[in-house]
Amino acid sequence: MNSSVNFSAKPAQSAYDFEFESIEGGRMPLSEYRGQTVLIVNTASRCVFTLQLAPLRDLYKKYGGHGFTIIGVPSNDFQQEPESNSEIKKFCKVKYLVNFPLTSKAHVRGKNAHPFFKWAAKQGGWFSAPSWNFYKYLIGPDGQLISWHLPSTSPLSRRITGRIEQHLKYKP
Repeated sequence: MNSSVNFSAKPAQSAYDFEFESIEGGRMPLSEYRGQTVLIVNTASRCVFTLQLAPLRDLYKKYGGHGFTIIGVPSNDFQQEPESNSEIKKFCKVKYLVNFPLTSKAHVRGKNAHPFFKWAAKQGGWFSAPSWNFYKYLIGPDGQLISWHLPSTSPLSRRITGRIEQHLKYKP
């Protein structure tokens, strides 16, 4: 599994210094989203918060195309995503009509955490490291962490949508 690339020897300065592997395989550099507002969410198919895939889809439908995207990062770190990448993709697309980008499964906590999640925890403080599925990280157009949100925070909450709207290129 391709976990990350830091394009230089210096410490990561922004989210754009990382890449994931897409759920279809192949590179998914976050630098491709430079200038956009991005919501990165660690997901799982068998979690009580899996129902948030529907509001995430709605959020993407409302703000996608206005300088906003969502990236779902499936993880089995909490033993709620045992499926393969192809099964995860099928589940998200068929059951929830998800059309935002998904990465391949990745670790989000501990020493094996994907470097993006280590960086986000460093930026947001110790409590911002995922301790469950559906942590949400809002990244600004400059690649910096704007805010992070607990799994219990609805993707359609004003706390999240208000911050997205502040950073959109184009207003819907």
